[in-house]
Amino acid sequence: MRAFSLVFLVFLTVTPLSAQYGGSDRIWWDAGQGSLFPWEQDFDDPLGRVSVLNTKGAVRTTGHPFFEALGTNGRACITCHQPSNAMSISAAAISKRWQETSGKDPLFAAIDGSNCPDLPQQEASSHSLLVERGLFRIALPWPPKKVVPEFRLEVVRDPTGCNLSKTYGLESPAPAVSVFRRPRVTANLKYVVAGPEGLTFMADGRETSLEDQAVSAATGHQQATVPTREQLRQIVEFESQIYTAQSADIRGGLLTEKDGPPALGAANLRGGVAGALAPSLSFDVWRPAAGAGELNTQLQFRASVARGRDVFFGRTFAPGATTCGTCHSAGMTRWMDIGTTNHPMAEADPALPLFRVTCETTATPHPGLGRVIYTQDPGRALVSGKCADVGAIVMQQFRGLAARAPYFSNGSAQTIPDIVEFYERRYMFRFAPGERQDLVDFLGVL
Repeated sequence: MRAFSLVFLVFLTVTPLSAQYGGSDRIWWDAGQGSLFPWEQDFDDPLGRVSVLNTKGAVRTTGHPFFEALGTNGRACITCHQPSNAMSISAAAISKRWQETSGKDPLFAAIDGSNCPDLPQQEASSHSLLVERGLFRIALPWPPKKVVPEFRLEVVRDPTGCNLSKTYGLESPAPAVSVFRRPRVTANLKYVVAGPEGLTFMADGRETSLEDQAVSAATGHQQATVPTREQLRQIVEFESQIYTAQSADIRGGLLTEKDGPPALGAANLRGGVAGALAPSLSFDVWRPAAGAGELNTQLQFRASVARGRDVFFGRTFAPGATTCGTCHSAGMTRWMDIGTTNHPMAEADPALPLFRVTCETTATPHPGLGRVIYTQDPGRALVSGKCADVGAIVMQQFRGLAARAPYFSNGSAQTIPDIVEFYERRYMFRFAPGERQDLVDFLGVL
């Protein structure tokens, strides 16, 4: 193992595989650049390396609707779903792109890449939520179509000015609510399985198929007309053949070595079944044998990951006998209010809007907050119109976390330890000595 550790440290100094396909500028994918999308790419990230596996082989991107701008603002799907960021996009990459292009990249298109389209677009402050936190503006019609809402929605705080804007706000000719959310991962999609409400996409579950999601992204984020049936077929086909996961860790070494844990790496995801993080998947190969003696740094880390797996699936917390794996092992299609956007977190973040929701007396109240709720993002309730759905967000997957910070739909967790700390406070979770770090190490290798 010591020899392997030395070899791995040398390997980390070698140019990533991605650089073989066009040099350092290959890290960022521009719309319409026409490069070959290879069968596998590896990128350095803060914890080690993330990999992207294209299971159908190299793709010629010229003319491909995932890689070409379909609308008027110069964006393509690839603009906000970068391979180096595990097919999402990190705030660090966005900030760097702003500096490199002086804010001229299509990524910063006024429609949703700024805090509000009617702000001066040349100023960095007009794009602060995207540049600093990786948040895109999502404008949803209010009231929702075909639904009579069970509550009144009032603007309490509007730091971006968009919800009170005469052009884009609630009192505009086309009334809309502006909320700010992180983009999701367009990979590992076979694990986005049908839940109790059916197959759902987006943070609020408003799309029920990949085709619908592609239409929404094109007509909204790209300001395009509805893609053709053939374009939709190509987009969905490409998204469905992509897998991403952490593939190497600075402390733990190569995560995809032969006979390693079967839950790790993009190739294992390709061959797995829905519920890839199910408790039956063992990390026993990383548990030290009895009497193993003093462990080197790599083996200590791997033992920590194995213990973190046990915390994830075995440690219970309120309410009831709930574990992390209860909500995060069987797909990412359920929505729930975990508390990231509602009171008291809502009041604590002055950069984001604050809404007061007042529910009708006939409505089923919010299960934790009753009938008057303060929220940064009503979440699923903006689609369903239900009081009980205020703040509910569709679960996200945990793959490639190290490559795509920050976390939660509103970017409120800057690091993986911040994720764990949030749940610890939210559910009054009490860790035994060492368990917190074990859980952080486990999440970091996914």
